[in-house]
Amino acid sequence: MSEDRPSSGHRSWLEKLVQPFAQEPRSRQELLEVLRTAQRNEVLDLEALSIIEGALQVADMQVRDIMIPRSQMNTIKASQTPREFLPAIIEAAHSRFPVIGESIDDVLGILLAKDLLPLLLEGNTERFNIKDVLRPATCVPESKRLNVLLKEFRATHNHMAIVIDEYGGVSGLITIEDVLEQIVGDIEDEHDFDDEEYIKALPSGDYLVKGLTPIEDFNEEFETDFSDEEFDTFGGLVMNAFGHLPKRNEIVELDGFRVRILNADSRRIHLLRVSLIQP
Repeated sequence: MSEDRPSSGHRSWLEKLVQPFAQEPRSRQELLEVLRTAQRNEVLDLEALSIIEGALQVADMQVRDIMIPRSQMNTIKASQTPREFLPAIIEAAHSRFPVIGESIDDVLGILLAKDLLPLLLEGNTERFNIKDVLRPATCVPESKRLNVLLKEFRATHNHMAIVIDEYGGVSGLITIEDVLEQIVGDIEDEHDFDDEEYIKALPSGDYLVKGLTPIEDFNEEFETDFSDEEFDTFGGLVMNAFGHLPKRNEIVELDGFRVRILNADSRRIHLLRVSLIQP
């Protein structure tokens, strides 16, 4: 009988391994501690732990916490002609745009950039009426929880919602990508390029620049002399120019450059669009 019994040393090792899972967690904090212990024991990898933590965090967050404020919304006026609004669409490089009437509080619908393809192919803009291609706009309150909004996005197949304040006015907008990035981090899109690449030239003459671009590399590319004594990366330099952690679409001018934030989260800047300011 004694031969079938595990040694005390083996029992001790096994007990240590299963101890974090021996009791069910009674709170979210205890659950996180169990998951972090599992990661330290290599039962769970760091990426999976990060996603789980993000999902738990989203349940406590509201739309107002991550929405794009109204001052930074890229909108199109229904009264504009294609010649007037197409440059703004190309510059912003988004897939969806709120279309407004007399003011930003009068949202008529959502324009999908892909719905303009027939217009571009046919080249006939005289008979174009933007209201003919608008999709309905979904409105949500600032207080809606992100996990509930994500469920609604999935159920309705919507990717954008207009955020309304308590008085019925537009306070901003939010997209499904904004919610997902709180869970999984930065999401790759049409702006992404190779991991080895820091700076990418665009046909428009602008540049895509990663936030982690070393200042030395930026200086070499643009023949500038930004100091790297205080900051190592271009993203850090830009954040210092803002004086705060900027959100998407915020713009700052920096020694001859106009810098637009394309992608940022609650921790750092991921991607920027850099334009040279003509003298």
